[in-house]
Amino acid sequence: MSNSDSFIEEVTDELRRDRLFALMRKWGWLAALIVAGLVGGAAWLEYSRAQDRAAAEAFGDAVITALDQADPQARVAALDAVVADTAGARVIVALLAAGEVAQGGEGAEAAAARLRSAAEAADVPRQYRDLALLRAEMLAPSDADTAQLILGRLAEPGAPYAGLAEEQLALLDLRRGDLDAALDRLRALERSAAATPGLQQRASQLIVALEAGSRLTDTAPEPVATPGPDQLLAPAADEGPDAEAANPAPADNN
Repeated sequence: MSNSDSFIEEVTDELRRDRLFALMRKWGWLAALIVAGLVGGAAWLEYSRAQDRAAAEAFGDAVITALDQADPQARVAALDAVVADTAGARVIVALLAAGEVAQGGEGAEAAAARLRSAAEAADVPRQYRDLALLRAEMLAPSDADTAQLILGRLAEPGAPYAGLAEEQLALLDLRRGDLDAALDRLRALERSAAATPGLQQRASQLIVALEAGSRLTDTAPEPVATPGPDQLLAPAADEGPDAEAANPAPADNN
């Protein structure tokens, strides 16, 4: 290599370094800012996750502590005192408290009122709202027209608990005395791919019992706390299909 070629390469390297330093002086702050933003964002994300995890653990511990109380009224009071930061958590607390209220002295009506109140919040996700309303209808059914409206919306295609709501609509048809409509609903539910095996089994058992002449009767002297369907099917006596059941047998809730 000649001296002239070496000189040209040295000059070229110097020019490249000068251009690089010029770019660093001009845009170096931006690169540093991007790096700092990435590091800060990752740190904030990790901090937020840790805070959410701590809040979820505190909520779970508070719920477990409340449910560990010996007396139902003490459990309800402890659940009412649980701090729930999200709408879903508030509905979960309401569901747990409603179960305790239904088992205590206030009864199913008070439990259902709690659930309906929790479902009225504007920020409640649909899956929690539908669950609260469905549970309320199972605990203490509304009048027939109101129940038809509520359950009809819950049974819309794609709704999270459409199958369970359809089951309750079939029971509502039976309470109204419309046996054919109830059987149509139950047969559709039995064939539904969206229904769980347990739900399909209950529908099949109800169909068999109803076609055998059983009648829908309420055997409880007062509103039951946690009906599974909320009414019971009683086998008809030997006198005929319209006779009252002598030994009522509850439908399978599994």
